[in-house]
Amino acid sequence: MHAVILAGGKGVRLRPYTTTLPKPLMPIGDKHAILEIVLDQLAGCGFTSVTLAINHLGPLIRAFVGDGARWGLRVDYIEEDRPLSTVGPLFALKDTLPEQFLVMNGDVLTDLDYADLLNQHTLTGAGLTVAIAERTHKVEFGVLDVEASRITGFREKPSLRYQVSMGVYGMSRRTLAPYPAGRSFGFDELVLDLLARREHPATYPFTGFWLDIGRPEDYDEANRSFDELRPILLRDRAGEPV
Repeated sequence: MHAVILAGGKGVRLRPYTTTLPKPLMPIGDKHAILEIVLDQLAGCGFTSVTLAINHLGPLIRAFVGDGARWGLRVDYIEEDRPLSTVGPLFALKDTLPEQFLVMNGDVLTDLDYADLLNQHTLTGAGLTVAIAERTHKVEFGVLDVEASRITGFREKPSLRYQVSMGVYGMSRRTLAPYPAGRSFGFDELVLDLLARREHPATYPFTGFWLDIGRPEDYDEANRSFDELRPILLRDRAGEPV
């Protein structure tokens, strides 16, 4: 199984942390980089090869990961000469990728079973499968329903539940076929494009642990709770916590 990790972002929301260190190499706990955890998990799930899409401070990522041998992985790289957003880097790989592969952001901490996601994606026959999690947002105001300048309903500080993308995807190579290499393109644009063509993506609902290290408060929370998270995020090849 093959995975593509998107590790080229500038981590703007995590500045000043990411001024000198790319976000995937930010340390979690006392000694583990985010990307190290992800690579360890992929190897433990049976993945054998990984492509890292790099840009911002890419040489640091190359120096840290190397050829992937210490995880039992074969790692290669694609380096953007300009930002290509979240899907654009894949267009240059569409002739070399396997028929089905995993795509994920390089700043995700989760105990999702990546192999099961890819297997389920293959079974659905969809061009794209999105791992999703439920989130709840508490509105701090009374919410009014208004029609023709009249109030027709009222909810006092309601909690809204919605499904969000986890930044982890199963993808089929045919999904990339219509797009030329070098085009800047985001996952939001890809999903809207697929919907317009009535090629509806599948979903992979997930209820376990998931944290997107996008903001300083997310990063701080990951560090505060890492001692409890370590057993579910890092395991040896025999399946025992490290």
